[in-house]
Amino acid sequence: MNITINQVLQSYIDPLTANEYAALERSLLAEGCRDALVLWNDVLIDGHNRYAICRQHGIEFKTIQNTSFTSLDDVMLWMIDNHLARRSVSDFQRGVLALRKKEIVAARSPAPVSAQDAPEGENAPKAPMSTREEVAKAARLSSNQISQIEKIQKAASPELVEAVRSGTISINAAATVASLPPEEQVAAVAGGKKLLRQAAKEIREQRAATRTPREPKVHVSQDTPETGNEPWADNAAQAPSETERLRGEIASLKQKVAQLQAENVELSQRIAALIDAS
Repeated sequence: MNITINQVLQSYIDPLTANEYAALERSLLAEGCRDALVLWNDVLIDGHNRYAICRQHGIEFKTIQNTSFTSLDDVMLWMIDNHLARRSVSDFQRGVLALRKKEIVAARSPAPVSAQDAPEGENAPKAPMSTREEVAKAARLSSNQISQIEKIQKAASPELVEAVRSGTISINAAATVASLPPEEQVAAVAGGKKLLRQAAKEIREQRAATRTPREPKVHVSQDTPETGNEPWADNAAQAPSETERLRGEIASLKQKVAQLQAENVELSQRIAALIDAS
């Protein structure tokens, strides 16, 4: 029997850890392959790890056909939904799968109807999974986590993506480290979990130091006529000096920003030094 492995479909599967793979291998060697592999025509859509182990050890297996699909997109959505329902799938992989589902659903959906073209008295229909909140709900994650995964997909180096996929670094920390230049991301990953956390911590500290404070608002009541003796009058009179003080702080912060930018240049050197010391 000719079984085809589709690399795109296989990428939807969260890789087993070494211990999980070894446990599955022991089970198949001891009990055989009890569950049939699922095919769509000659394409394997469920049972990739079992298929690899059975071929390696010459273990017999059965197959069944799922004939309910009409296109590869149908297969992708079926596989994505199957994996989203599994507890063993990592948070990062669930987010990746949900975002992929959003892309497939968007490509299959008809062009959105504008509010002007919608029937009178009716709102324009909203495309499914068109918001980050809907994607987050499908992945059982927060909207912020989905935003971080999107950032990782756009800016992270392959080495950093693999680190978050394997659980070496958290989604939050990986999204932070992804703001570094690619070569510094690679260096941080090479330094291991401790260095990745240190790099993420330093980036957050730099961002916190560059935030400017908000100017306080002076409340002026409009309910009664002004007499000049209102309780807020003294505070209002002091407002210009307070504003000037804040302007001075902002100027000082701008100098700190310049200093931090210079320190950021040294960050790659510090990462390299930490790698050498580890």
